[in-house]
Amino acid sequence: MSIKAHHLGIGMTSQRTRERLVQRLKEEGITDPRVLEAMRQTPRHIFVEEALASRAYEDTALPIGHGQTISQPYIVARMTELVISDGECHSVLEIGTGCGYQTAILSLFFEKVNTVERISALLDSARRRFAELSLRNIRPRLSDGSEGWTGSAPFDAIVATAAPEEIPEGLLSQLAIGGRLVIPVGRMGHQVLVRVIRESATRYVREDVEKVSFVPMLVGTK
Repeated sequence: MSIKAHHLGIGMTSQRTRERLVQRLKEEGITDPRVLEAMRQTPRHIFVEEALASRAYEDTALPIGHGQTISQPYIVARMTELVISDGECHSVLEIGTGCGYQTAILSLFFEKVNTVERISALLDSARRRFAELSLRNIRPRLSDGSEGWTGSAPFDAIVATAAPEEIPEGLLSQLAIGGRLVIPVGRMGHQVLVRVIRESATRYVREDVEKVSFVPMLVGTK
């Protein structure tokens, strides 16, 4: 597990600042040492505007433009914990690349990361960050993601960073047997983080994890 060391940074992006974030995540209930190490190692300040770099290691969501946000580190860690447990970690599909922070975390655990984003300007910026960090196992694509990525299915895991009102059937069908889908579901103000495990061709087991707040999952690209 490695992201370029020269991005450790100085001042508010220093390793000490990251350690404080990791300690906070532990206090909030993140227990998987692999996830904590990934959060410690990944340079979140690279994924936000320079003006917000001093806040990059606060446990809060931050704006990234186009009406989108970089998720709160706790949520990124929690979703990662849920999706890597109890199953294969060869291929993952991410719905909603955004700035690419969650994508970068997932790239440390999965051999192949397929990620889709509906806003081309965000996808272009994310591509540049992946190149800067030498993350070569990520395949980005411009798409709204509501139909998944049929050409690369099935996936060991699917992670969605935008909330549909109901879980799309297309995403469930693209899970491998034993695969995990982690997705926020519901209307704004009434969302819950859900994990679905596909136990067989026809059997899915749903677990409601905790209340969350995400942008809605929209169709179309721009």
